[in-house]
Amino acid sequence: MAKPSNREKILTEGLRVVHEHGFAGASVRDIVQAAGVPQGSFTNHFASKEAFGVEVIDLYLVRSRETMRTTLRNDDLPPLQRLAAYIDVTKNRLNQTSMRTGCLFGNFAAEASEHSDIMRARLVEVFEEIRQSMAYCLRAAVAAGELRENFECDEVAAFIVASLQGANLLAKTQRSPEPVERFTRILFSSVLR
Repeated sequence: MAKPSNREKILTEGLRVVHEHGFAGASVRDIVQAAGVPQGSFTNHFASKEAFGVEVIDLYLVRSRETMRTTLRNDDLPPLQRLAAYIDVTKNRLNQTSMRTGCLFGNFAAEASEHSDIMRARLVEVFEEIRQSMAYCLRAAVAAGELRENFECDEVAAFIVASLQGANLLAKTQRSPEPVERFTRILFSSVLR
């Protein structure tokens, strides 16, 4: 197995550092120290910290796509069960750090959107991709008879993405899974009835 390149180390460790400390709170020095590479390696591989930030978003998206594939887009499971599984994976990921780190996408949206049009535009694309997977799942629920025929899948998918991001931020702030659990209860007892 090939040894990871300095670029891979910077991205992998950089994602962890940025997730723990925030984009602004993670200096290039922190990132290269965590990666165990010389400071010059950063500028050799990334035109700017902003360019690095976009690549961190994309690296996190790889894991998110896998989650969407095995939950929201998994046609072997009943649709609303897929949706519940997606939310559970999200909550369990937050629980791994006792709710301290939150969702990287939400963190970047709250922190970096104001300062970087490039990162903001990438996040818009990411949230749209998640919304599309959510809508795919909801359309499957309509087809399976789990939701009424005239259910507004695209609108509700957008609502779920926005609400789950808000619940994730509150869970991070409160250091408690309760906001995500409350969102899930209301989603399944009221919105998806």
